Amino acid sequence: MADPASGTGADGDDEFLIDGLAAHVGMTVRNVRAYAGRGILPPPRLEGRTGYYGREHVQRLQLVRELLDRGFTLQAIESSIRDARPAVAGHALDLLRILDEPHDVEPEIMSRAGLAALAGVDRDAQLIDDLATLGLVRWLDDDNVELLQPQIVRIGATVVNLGLDPSTVINLYPLMRTHLRAIADAFVTSVSAEIIDPFLEAGLPEADWDHILALTETLLPTASQVTVAILREQLGDAIDEELSVKLEMLRAATDTA
Repeated sequence: MADPASGTGADGDDEFLIDGLAAHVGMTVRNVRAYAGRGILPPPRLEGRTGYYGREHVQRLQLVRELLDRGFTLQAIESSIRDARPAVAGHALDLLRILDEPHDVEPEIMSRAGLAALAGVDRDAQLIDDLATLGLVRWLDDDNVELLQPQIVRIGATVVNLGLDPSTVINLYPLMRTHLRAIADAFVTSVSAEIIDPFLEAGLPEADWDHILALTETLLPTASQVTVAILREQLGDAIDEELSVKLEMLRAATDTA
């Protein structure tokens, strides 16, 4: 092979020596050896005493890093993927990418003055502190902040511009999160029990992976659309009820006059 750290295997995929593999996935050689020693990484293809690592090894290591970043312990990861079939790591990465799509939001840097102007309010450090407590922004310096959830912050600023007090909008956010989390938990529990669990119990059959990935990709936007539709329905009902109360108050005031 022309490059001692990498080459091409019989199936056309790139292959690496262990140092090339480590560099390719952004890990240290020591960590790669440790994962191999725990059985997380399958043995390399051998040519004499030289081992070559291919796509399966890359995907295994990428999956390990992804799961560690999500808070899973190495012991849990080891027990989950050590004996998995070669294609499982690639499928699992595809599934995680689909699940991450709703969260794939680029933070946005904005000046304090710009954020205040967006909401139509005066510059207020306490307001930014409150947003930071909710995990929506973080301070960069005295004059700039990073919007960690720019879409939510911008929507909130629009509502404030319509006339609601900033503290009112901020207090609505955790309320919405709490109730929407309950909906999300119920949805995920149902999908897990009726779709994922049977798939796991069947041994993650290769023939069903495309169906599971397509189903997951469809269910996420569908669940979001249903939630928005129900919220609109409930908002309409709440507005009608509030209007009835206000009209009754107006009628009573008119009668008194």
